[in-house]
Amino acid sequence: MITDTAKFTLRTDAEILKKFRFAADYNGRSANRELEVLMKKHIAEFEKEHGKITFD
Repeated sequence: MITDTAKFTLRTDAEILKKFRFAADYNGRSANRELEVLMKKHIAEFEKEHGKITFD
C-alpha cells in the first residue's frame, strides 16, 4: 500500500510527553492524532495572519 504519510521524530522532555499524552487521551485521541490536530490549527492561524502558504 502506497501512502503519502510522512514520518516525523520528536525529541522532548519525558514529563512534557507524559502530560501531552494525558491531554490527548482526555480529548479521545492518540498523541499522534492530537499533534496533527494542533499542527493543523497552528497552520490555519498562521495562514490567517500571513496568507496562504504555497509551494512553487
